[in-house]
Amino acid sequence: MKPAALPSPVPAFHPTAPMAFLRRIAPGVGLSIVVMGAAIGLARVEHGLVGHAWLEPLVLAILLGAAVRTVWTPGARFKPGVDFSAKILLEVAVVLLGASVSAATLAALGVSFVFAILVLVVVGIVVGFGVGRMLGLNPRMALLVACGNAICGNSAIAAVAPVIEADGEEVAASIAFTAVLGVIVVLALPLLGGLLHMSAPQYGALAGLGVYAVPQVLAAAAPFGPVAVQTGTVVKLVRVLMLGPVILVLSLIAGRKTDPAAQDGARAKGPGLHRLLPWFIVGFLLMIGLRSLGVIPETWLAPTAAASGLLTVLAMAGLGLQTDIRAVARAGGRVVAAAVLSLGALLALAVLLIRMLGL
Repeated sequence: MKPAALPSPVPAFHPTAPMAFLRRIAPGVGLSIVVMGAAIGLARVEHGLVGHAWLEPLVLAILLGAAVRTVWTPGARFKPGVDFSAKILLEVAVVLLGASVSAATLAALGVSFVFAILVLVVVGIVVGFGVGRMLGLNPRMALLVACGNAICGNSAIAAVAPVIEADGEEVAASIAFTAVLGVIVVLALPLLGGLLHMSAPQYGALAGLGVYAVPQVLAAAAPFGPVAVQTGTVVKLVRVLMLGPVILVLSLIAGRKTDPAAQDGARAKGPGLHRLLPWFIVGFLLMIGLRSLGVIPETWLAPTAAASGLLTVLAMAGLGLQTDIRAVARAGGRVVAAAVLSLGALLALAVLLIRMLGL
């Protein structure tokens, strides 16, 4: 008689899997933490010398990370952790930031301003595309640069590329310059806000309207205080939510609403729901709802805000470590000119919009 078979091991949890993942990201996260620590330390030195920090830790983290990347390219073992810091941790930071935003902040924008944001995105794409074509860019490249400027930088470029059948070189050139220009905007925009004597809500709206990515909005808005950060984040997320309708319109124009069986593989299917509505946007909005309903205790708000701020600085360090200033030269003069001019037009329209609506 055969012995009874032993029960199969429970496959639900494998301790080696999370440990392997942690070992994989540890070098890059560690490097990002070192850059973050240096940024926080420099900000404290600034505060000790002059009484306040001219450059916030978020901005210093980007600068230090980019400086490290320019003089020394981290090896392949650092990449997973740096990417994790720059993407996943910053998305977690954005979700936590939602606890700092109440429904009153959203209501303060008003329906007319939200509608104006949508119009601005459309106008920004049209103007950016026109500038790119005037400078001799092909239609695909011009559209990539225009969507990157008007919506959300690299994410928009990556989402639009398969819909318009952009090739790898076009995507790489667009993303390379977007990364560098985004950092420049983060550093320069507070100066513009100061020159225009903007209030915190006005400047937050400008950051939300003109800066590429959500985490960069946090860095750009930080010098004007928490109200600017909250306003800028909400405005920016309204822009990001335009990615879905834009993708749909481009799909219709490109004739991609035909039978999927007739399409050329997965590349022709376009981006999935996770790109049209990223999880951290859902999480951010959910946190706003929980805060507005009083589900999140008041005693949690300060620690949550502190955790969000610290993770954002860490993410900025990772973002800086991904930014190679030399990529500007490789992107090409016409791409550079198109991106700069279309972004300048977008910022001018944003300032005009803020003034017209009297935010």
